[in-house]
Amino acid sequence: MTKLLADIKGDKMIWAVSALLALFSFLPVYSASSNLAYLYGDGNTFIYLIKHFAHLVLGFLIMYGIHKIPHHYFKGLSIIMIPVVVILLLVTMAQNTTIEGANASRWIRVPFVGVTFQTSTLAAVVLMAYVARYLSRIKDKVVSFKETLLPLWLPVFLILILILPANFSTTAILFSMVMVLVFLGGYPLKYIAIILGAGFLILTFFVLFAKAFPGVFPNRVDTWVSRVENFVDDKDTQEDYQIERAKIAIARGGIIGAGPGKSVQRNFLPQSSSDFIYAIIIEEWGFVGGIFLMLLYIMLLLRLVIVAHKSVDIFGKLLVIGVGLPIVFQALINMAVAVELFPVTGQTLPLISSGGTSIWMTCLAIGIVLSVSAKREAILEEEQIKEKEENPLEVLSEVL
Repeated sequence: MTKLLADIKGDKMIWAVSALLALFSFLPVYSASSNLAYLYGDGNTFIYLIKHFAHLVLGFLIMYGIHKIPHHYFKGLSIIMIPVVVILLLVTMAQNTTIEGANASRWIRVPFVGVTFQTSTLAAVVLMAYVARYLSRIKDKVVSFKETLLPLWLPVFLILILILPANFSTTAILFSMVMVLVFLGGYPLKYIAIILGAGFLILTFFVLFAKAFPGVFPNRVDTWVSRVENFVDDKDTQEDYQIERAKIAIARGGIIGAGPGKSVQRNFLPQSSSDFIYAIIIEEWGFVGGIFLMLLYIMLLLRLVIVAHKSVDIFGKLLVIGVGLPIVFQALINMAVAVELFPVTGQTLPLISSGGTSIWMTCLAIGIVLSVSAKREAILEEEQIKEKEENPLEVLSEVL
């Protein structure tokens, strides 16, 4: 065990925060899984706890393996993976079946394993790494907008367009994160304004097309519009049933909560173990538990900024921001939805909500961040060794 801990590199605080989030997740997931056990008729909540445990174990193995890869390898890997994720998105989009009542155009079933995988989450990590690679190449160079169209914006818009029909919220978050990354990467503001305008035009065209041909993308645009209308409209309707139940759960939680496993709204709130798990956490752990969880994500954000600042190269800095910032952003959106500060998006709470794909891709992103951090540690260790070699008295004192 000591050898394993010594073999773990990278920012120790990020490891600690990730472990705390994972450990904390067992209680709300086990509590909220009673709803799933009832819906699917098996009545065994322990199965869902074991499944969540397996997802986390595999996730942390991914994190461990990825953090051992030197971060400059992700430059080449991002180029290789772009066509792979495009093909995966096309295959996923071509499916017309449903998985457990959900739109299958978000998931792909892995052959011979029976596991479903949400391809858009993998595409998001790959795309952010690719954008970071390109921005690091043109750093401090004068480039024209035309020069960046094919190598930068073609892959970005191709992936976003493939994700958009099935998952608007993921598309919007990913587009926003790309805009933040190119801004921080020094991409000219006038070019960013052009891309924002192009994105708005593409979204407008898609909405008009979906309205004109409703059979092509059934119910997608109507779902987006109804969610925004329900958020703006204060009237109680059947459509905002989820958010009303979430508000009841939060109100019942009070300051210290009803206690672990004593949630009532888990039996009525759809997606209580995933999209709306934050409401269940506040109901059981109260305002104190909700703030504690929020502080963990803020701590993660601070460590991301520190790792990015201390990175030894531009690519490392941009890579940390590109793959790490969406984790915190997604968490804040999930919390904002639960307290009705944001329309319903369907985004999970990273490392807390049940669901394999979300956990695995979050661990993949954190592993990349730890890889950048580990490189910094390796350089410091080399410098310390050199200092000792140049100072034989210090080596002799350690031996004695």
